[in-house]
Amino acid sequence: QVQLVESGGGSVQTGGSLRLSCVASGTLFSILDMNWYRQAPGKQRELVATFSSGGITSYAGSVKGRFTFSRDNAASAVYLQMDALKSEDTAVYYCNAEAHAGQYRTYWGQGTQVTVSS
Repeated sequence: QVQLVESGGGSVQTGGSLRLSCVASGTLFSILDMNWYRQAPGKQRELVATFSSGGITSYAGSVKGRFTFSRDNAASAVYLQMDALKSEDTAVYYCNAEAHAGQYRTYWGQGTQVTVSS
């Protein structure tokens, strides 16, 4: 079992920055593929960024160039640096972990609110 705890959400003005953190416990962190998702009110949850266990990152087109996903295996943590925030980035952000070794398993954090206002 993997536990994920997010922090770092909050309210910021358009153009501002926030840094989200997600700390994992309960398994060997380095084998996990890590993702950030977000869900805005009335919308489906969407994938924002991925950092695979092999070190490959990818971003949704809407955040590419503005968000940076980093990973610290020694700390069992991932971070999402969000710059040049827009009102459309307002959402609950969720940390997600995927384990592909053996049976596929996926785990979710509790979510953290990000609100961007003009």
